[in-house]
Amino acid sequence: MIRNVVVGVVRDGVDAEQVEAALQALRDLELDGEPLGIVAGQDLGLREGNASYSLTVDFADEDAYRRYDLDEEHNRIRRELFAPISSEIRRIQFRLP
Repeated sequence: MIRNVVVGVVRDGVDAEQVEAALQALRDLELDGEPLGIVAGQDLGLREGNASYSLTVDFADEDAYRRYDLDEEHNRIRRELFAPISSEIRRIQFRLP
């Protein structure tokens, strides 16, 4: 199983509603007609210097991750909803034990 983790920092002036709309678009995303089970949220501000939002999603294998990464709707969401509001986005994929 492959876990994908994304952590982002929003640009100055971006409000929480814009971030939530982008995160909800990903939560609603389906791949091959199936929900992805993306878990996403905004930082609670419990520690200074944190990122603004994060999301995780698990995939059966590398091929499933690649289908997600190349999915047209996923890339539209990244391009139209996340790119304009984010100053930085970091990703990592790792194998779960």
